Formats: sequence, structure tokens, C-alpha cells
Amino acid sequence: MRQVVLGAFLGLIMAGVGTFWWQGRAQVEENAPPPPEPEETAPAPDVLPEADPGDLTGPAPPEASELTKEERRFFRYDRNRDRIITRNEMLSTRSDAFRKLDVDGNNLLTFEEWAVTTSKRFEGADADGNGQLTTAEFASTAPKRSTRRPTCRC
Repeated sequence: MRQVVLGAFLGLIMAGVGTFWWQGRAQVEENAPPPPEPEETAPAPDVLPEADPGDLTGPAPPEASELTKEERRFFRYDRNRDRIITRNEMLSTRSDAFRKLDVDGNNLLTFEEWAVTTSKRFEGADADGNGQLTTAEFASTAPKRSTRRPTCRC
């Protein structure tokens, strides 16, 4: 008896699904694009269509606002542009530098990892290899500033 009831129930479900599918297909066919034009009435491919715009005007282009230096610096941190800087947004600019120092990738910076990176940086700056940095050698450790100028004053 249970199998008969289950079979009837599944049959009703299948009939309902089929009805919805058939109605969905009818809706698609109702809004289908018109059939293509015959080749005789189609315009020649080398002739451009002409239209008279008359007095029509398009929308005005958006105006660019001048941001101050402080606003540009603020928006470098405010990733989602909600005019609020969260802790994660503030720390996101530091994560690349942290990943370079975290050699084993466990998200923990040990003293050894920091010391190895610092020693390599010192050795790279010590041009004469005497274990001491002169003023000129120390100046080479400063972060490199971008000297590239923008190509336009947009």
C-alpha cells in the first residue's frame, strides 16, 4: 500500500514539474525575437545607416572632483569607499611586507626570520664588506621613492 501511495505522490510531482517546464517554454517562445529578414530586404553591408539626431542631446559627462593630497591618501586605505577605515583596511597595506618577512608562511614572524632578512639587507648595503655602514652606504637602505611622473594632469 505504501508503494502505491508513494508512486501516486511521485507521479503528481512529475506532472507538476512538467507543467511548470511547459509553461516556462511557452513564455520563452512568446518573447522570442522575430525571425531574420529575407536577404533581399537586408541593407547592403558597405552602406552605413543614417539617422538625424535633431535636437537630441546626450547626458552630461560626470564631473571629476579634485581630491586633496590627504583625501587621496585616505582613499588608498578605504578600499570599499564607505569613508571609514577599518582595522583590516589599514593593515592590508602592510600584509605584503609581512609575507615577505614570514619565510615559512605560518603567519608568525619569528626573531630568526626577522634577523635573517635584516642581515641580508645589511650585507647588501655594506658595499666594501667591512661590517660597518658609512653614511653613503646607509643612505642606500632608504626606501626607493617613485620618481615616475604622471603622463597627464587629469
